[in-house]
Amino acid sequence: MKRSLPDEAYTKLADEYCSRIDTKPHNAYYERPAVISLIPEVGNKRILDAGCGPGVYSEWLLEQGALVTGIDANEKMLEHAEDRLTGRAELRRANLEEPLDFFSDESFDGIVSPLTVTYIEDQHSLFREFHRILKETGWFVFSTEHPFFSYRYFGIENYFETRRVECTWNGFSEPVTMPSYYRSMGSIITALTESGFVIDRMLEPLPTEEFRQADGVGYDKLSRFPLFVCIRARKLSPRNIPGQEQE
Repeated sequence: MKRSLPDEAYTKLADEYCSRIDTKPHNAYYERPAVISLIPEVGNKRILDAGCGPGVYSEWLLEQGALVTGIDANEKMLEHAEDRLTGRAELRRANLEEPLDFFSDESFDGIVSPLTVTYIEDQHSLFREFHRILKETGWFVFSTEHPFFSYRYFGIENYFETRRVECTWNGFSEPVTMPSYYRSMGSIITALTESGFVIDRMLEPLPTEEFRQADGVGYDKLSRFPLFVCIRARKLSPRNIPGQEQE
């Protein structure tokens, strides 16, 4: 398995990140409530947590009665997930930039992937793999940076050009350089639809009251300008995907 794009950064901040994940406002009181609101009923369903990190979403899914498999490319994050989940979920190390050959076709009822697809250059390949391993009525819920935010933050000159970017995360004890990929909204949507998904719902989340209590300045900013976008997509059967019609 090759090293993932953000592996070095996440290895440096893993311990502190995991110690704060339950109360860090941008995660706990902004992104996570929005993503959870998009997840359908999961009781007795097989769910993949793709990019599971320290296992926060996996834990929530387990509490809802799901049968959970979590994958992540970062070894330290998986160690934290193992400590959190105490054997209740199947965890394995895997890079989403590579084929998920260890999963058979139609293995899962749903896929959750929080703040992970931003690290994948070829989203078409990833989404095709997700389509393959989802059951016929499967769904895919994910979050990522809002292109409008990234366009302004990184000073992008060409909105339509996918490109690698990096920023410094200063919210931890020491600054960490985090690489990712900028892409337009159209690029994300095209990768989904050309991979056999139809978008069911999209959210540009607003911060919660808990966020306001924890960080009033951040609450005001996010009440006026989006940081993340959250999407729920559903799998189309091959006969409904352009170029894959069955004879």
